[in-house]
Amino acid sequence: MRAGHDRLAEHAGYRCGMTGPHATEARRLDLSDPGTLRRLRDLQRASYAVEAELIGFDGIPALHESLEDLRDCGESFLGLDDETGLAGAVSWVRLQDGTLDICRLMVHPRAHRRGIATALLDALDRAEPAWRAVVSTGTANHPALGLYKRRGFTPAGTRLIAPGTSLTLLERRSMPPGDPPTSKP
Repeated sequence: MRAGHDRLAEHAGYRCGMTGPHATEARRLDLSDPGTLRRLRDLQRASYAVEAELIGFDGIPALHESLEDLRDCGESFLGLDDETGLAGAVSWVRLQDGTLDICRLMVHPRAHRRGIATALLDALDRAEPAWRAVVSTGTANHPALGLYKRRGFTPAGTRLIAPGTSLTLLERRSMPPGDPPTSKP
């Protein structure tokens, strides 16, 4: 193990699962920056093209979103870079009841199977702890469903979005701070 690797592995920031000279930390993305916005849109299109093929549906709104729509979406974003540029991003909104709604999780096809999605979700858990988190993905997107299930999400329902195409809604709950467990009679 290289000198200093132990220190980096214990870093309290948003450490990506990658190691080596190109490992990065997740960072907040500033969508008011035109270059960041373009890179995010390019990542989004590449990532959602893979999901569209997996689920057999190319009507995913993120595939057709304009730069202006993306900039004005009202979501917060974390991104991770690799040696080539923006490799992945996650976005979320906080609902009125405190629920964390994960809106998008994107990994560029060049960076698949390198721990980017896991690192982004780890970073999000640290940055935005929540008693309840929700997410949805195409029911036929088995890799995404597996990832979310490994992270403690359970299916909470499905929603038909087009003939033959559905979304699986997932949620993860943890006890809100200060709330004792309730017993049922």
